[in-house]
Amino acid sequence: MQLASIVRNETGVDNAPTVVMLHGVFGRARNLGILQRALSPYFNTVAFDLRCHGDSPHAPISYPEMAKDVLESMDALGIQDAHIVGHSMGGKTAMATVLTAPDRFRKLLVADIAPDIMIHGQHDLAQQLYHTPLPTLNSHAEIRKFLHDLTEDPSVGELIAQHITPGDPAKWNIGVTDIVASFPVIQAWPDAFDGKTWDGPALFIRGGNSPYIKPQHHDVIRGYFPGADIKTIPNTGHWLHVEDPTNFNAMMLEFLRD
Repeated sequence: MQLASIVRNETGVDNAPTVVMLHGVFGRARNLGILQRALSPYFNTVAFDLRCHGDSPHAPISYPEMAKDVLESMDALGIQDAHIVGHSMGGKTAMATVLTAPDRFRKLLVADIAPDIMIHGQHDLAQQLYHTPLPTLNSHAEIRKFLHDLTEDPSVGELIAQHITPGDPAKWNIGVTDIVASFPVIQAWPDAFDGKTWDGPALFIRGGNSPYIKPQHHDVIRGYFPGADIKTIPNTGHWLHVEDPTNFNAMMLEFLRD
């Protein structure tokens, strides 16, 4: 599957190293704009809409299939090798892609997720959204109010709002059916990668207040990525790159430019 992408390169050279960027569940490529802006003076950056998200095709979700999507999309763009950065579901996809094609990646950066079963807080929300018919919503302001009343969390409402098109009734422009059906897979980690390792440079950045990478996950991470360094950004949760972009971008640039 070829994925929709946003390409940004402000290096002034055609052969700059590439950074592939992958968003989390209910996200899309354009949500990674703050990271792309930080990286684009030094790298060719490509942010992909993962399947069922943004402008990419809809299909059942699995990490082996999403890894193939990323590799096929890199081929379509003529990208032979790259660094890869992913958050949450995108972080698991990044890990899966590196383990699938280890020779095509230089460095791996994963934001706040481990290669293990992770119970996403979005699961109940996804079920609620799926079973709540969309009413008439004639503007993005009405969409945001509807989601705010439903989720009682403005940040989550803003994230989901980008996937609803105004109308009578409003319509989803995201693969909600496939996402909800695939949530057990999204939360899990496939047996297909058992016994595989990648010895390249890897950095896992966790939010200090997030439950997604705990001390017991460190050995799990290094079982697949023996060279992994694990760092923490204090006073941040799962959305650490949004909550503290200054520290996240500094860590990311130091790692990728070293």
